[in-house]
Amino acid sequence: MKKSITELTNIIRSKNSGPYELTMDLMFNSKENYQRVCKLGLINKELVSKLYRITPDKVIGIVHFDPANAIKITIVRPICSGDLGETDVYGAQQHAPLLDIMVDFLDEGVQ
Repeated sequence: MKKSITELTNIIRSKNSGPYELTMDLMFNSKENYQRVCKLGLINKELVSKLYRITPDKVIGIVHFDPANAIKITIVRPICSGDLGETDVYGAQQHAPLLDIMVDFLDEGVQ
């Protein structure tokens, strides 16, 4: 069985991390769901590169923050915040590609 990442999280958001970087946060609705995603190694440079159509070197970091059951992803902004042609000055609309992530749940007891 597969579940959407939106079923496993309370918050998925994006924001500026300075004018040259974007940060996306996934905050999970339970420790079990967070641990499942971490254990699967699902959120990695290859996935982020694919979702955002960037090369892996543009993925600055992926941080697992256990106390908050959260994963933080930071990437290089394709266009500097506020620069000509940039359409999201605050970076608040950039989390959408993460919404397509599906997670395998083979154990029915894990939610």
